[in-house]
Formats: sequence, C-alpha cells, structure tokens
Amino acid sequence: MNQRMRWTSRMLGFAGVLGIAAGMACLPLVPCTQAVEKDGTEENAGGAEAEVLAAAGKFYEALNQLFTGELGAMEEVWSHSTEATYMGPAGGFQVGWTQVRSELEKQAAMKLGGKIEASDMHVTMGPEQVMAVVSNYEKGENKNAKGESREIAIRATNVFRKEGDAWKMVGHHTDILPFMKE
Repeated sequence: MNQRMRWTSRMLGFAGVLGIAAGMACLPLVPCTQAVEKDGTEENAGGAEAEVLAAAGKFYEALNQLFTGELGAMEEVWSHSTEATYMGPAGGFQVGWTQVRSELEKQAAMKLGGKIEASDMHVTMGPEQVMAVVSNYEKGENKNAKGESREIAIRATNVFRKEGDAWKMVGHHTDILPFMKE
C-alpha cells in the first residue's frame, strides 16, 4: 500500500472515530479529554493530549503574531506536507502547504491586529496517538479592512499529526467571518 493510500485509509478511520465521538461525546475505547483553558493551564490533560494542547497553544501564539504581519512562527507550527488543509475565516479551501502558506501570507499582509484566544478546548486522540483533533472556540477581536475593531467569537477545528517528535498542524477550519470580506 503506498503512502497516500495509507494516509487515506487512516483518515477515513479517524473520520469515523470523530463522527461517533461527536455524537456520543467520548468513546470509551478512544482516549478523550475535556481541557478548558482558563488561565493558561490545561485541566485534565496528560501525556500525548498535553503535547497536543501545547501544540495548539503554539498555533494560537503564532496566529496572534500573524495579525502583526509576522509569518515565521506560523511556518513552524504547520506541517509542510501536501496533505495540509486550511479553511479559514475568509472562506476558501487551500490544500497542501504551498496553498496554505500563500493564504497565510495574505492574512499576514492584512495586519488585522487584535488578539484571539482559544477557549473550551476539547481533544480527541486518534488511534496510536499519531493524530489528534482539537475543537474549540476562538474569541477576541481583530480589525476589518476599514480598520474598525470587530469582535471574534467563532468555532474552530484543528487537526494535528505527530511528525517525528513534534505535533504539527495538518488542518485548520473555522467559521467564516463576514467582515473579512468587507
């Protein structure tokens, strides 16, 4: 079986786990942790789940740097693979690191300012703890194209994959923000 077929097979199996977990909260056979960030600490998280939450924290730090026009930290948290996907607040669907990076460059150039924080983080670990999904809210504020402050309160799903010793983002999906088009 080639690498793409293994990836597809793994993702289809993982998608089934996610679908069931979404409907049943947590499966007894799949480790599942509710972790709510209140003051920068993760509650009830340990092992691989704590590593995933740390990777998610780095993503949100990188996102806030992106709002100042800095792309470097974002490049470090993302997988540079052809499987990476991005469906951000402006809409669209980018596939592969090249397309994802291009979209992130556009967002960095907007210099939206403000700050976004993740809340109500929920981790679902995949089989063999090599994939993980973090579902959460993104709350804070940014500026629109006219420079007016806008409150942000959207849902986000982040997919991480273990690459070597690090958890890298391979998927990010949020609600669409209408003011990103203004």
